[in-house]
Amino acid sequence: MGSSTEAPRVRLVALSFLMLFLELALIRWIGSNVLYLSYFSNFILLASFLGIGLGFLRANAGRDLFRFAPIALAVLVGFVRLFPVEIDRSGTELIFFGALGTRSGLPPFVTLPLLFLGVAGVMALVGEGVARTFRQFPPLEAYRLDILGSLAGIVAFSLLGFLEVPPVVWGAVVALALFLLVDRRSAVWQTPVLAIMLLILGLESAVATDSWSPYYKIRLIPQPSGAITLLVNGIPHQTIEAASRKLDVVSIYGLPYTRTRATPKEVLIVGAGTGDDVAIALRLGAQHVDAVEIDPRIHAIGVQLNPDRAFQDPRVTSYVNDGRAFLEQTTHRYDLILFALPDSLTLVAGQSSLRLESYLFTAEAMEAARRHLTPEGAFGEYNYYREQWLIDRLAGTL
Repeated sequence: MGSSTEAPRVRLVALSFLMLFLELALIRWIGSNVLYLSYFSNFILLASFLGIGLGFLRANAGRDLFRFAPIALAVLVGFVRLFPVEIDRSGTELIFFGALGTRSGLPPFVTLPLLFLGVAGVMALVGEGVARTFRQFPPLEAYRLDILGSLAGIVAFSLLGFLEVPPVVWGAVVALALFLLVDRRSAVWQTPVLAIMLLILGLESAVATDSWSPYYKIRLIPQPSGAITLLVNGIPHQTIEAASRKLDVVSIYGLPYTRTRATPKEVLIVGAGTGDDVAIALRLGAQHVDAVEIDPRIHAIGVQLNPDRAFQDPRVTSYVNDGRAFLEQTTHRYDLILFALPDSLTLVAGQSSLRLESYLFTAEAMEAARRHLTPEGAFGEYNYYREQWLIDRLAGTL
């Protein structure tokens, strides 16, 4: 191919990169600010698909609307930050693994349709930009370039997630791509619009109590008792406090150790979180604990803030891994295996309906756990199960 086609080739790859990167960023970021969409991120995925389809339908339209993508995206970002849907934490007590209580923000019947339309609109404008370049090539060549750019967008976003960077970095990638790809004649108003969007994301990213893991937006809230409540995507998830106090306040944490024939020496904890369950195991006589936690940021917070310094104890070996994968990989046997509150509050990926812990609640996972028990070993799992049918379902699996 001659040099005359190189610019359109690069443009199509870059636009496809932008489309997939932006789609993943919206799924992740909106889910962290809107309570319902942490669980139902396919809502954003469907809006993205609809928008991309509408954009491609406009490939031959007389007026190119791609240049309005920065404005639409900035409005969407501003709306989500102005009207986030979170648990109301204005009371004196935080709800922990109970009912979600009062929510902030607009009513869901207002927020969700507006978000759906907003995401579809943004993706339609970006999709139109892809479609207008797409039609300049033969179908197979266009698909090849589109797939190349899409894969690059997926890899780039996955890498940024692995590096635990805040959303202002995701926004900077999108803003740079839009600035380079949108018509230069519109630069006068594009630049301030993109700057406003980055300012909004920057203010969110600069909150000292917040950090971002590959799965969650994490917030730490100190309590008068000295405990620290950890919220993920605006939802109370864990409390970091001394093992002695946790055993006094919530007796369920010590219950598995009273149901074994002897004090368990070798213990496996799946869902080790910030280390409270690990500290309890050590306090109740464990000689060695394998602690498995899937989220590297939550584990790092436990290393920094757990008052019992459980992860620094020489009797503890930490693994940042999926619990089911660990069970398949290890050859060790345990006197006690605990699935300790494995409640992820998010999905494996925006394209899936599986939550992070879904594969733990299967007959195969229970069989894998049983294979790793000593002859006198015991298995236990605990959580705040709100419905009897869920308890019955897990009991039936066992």
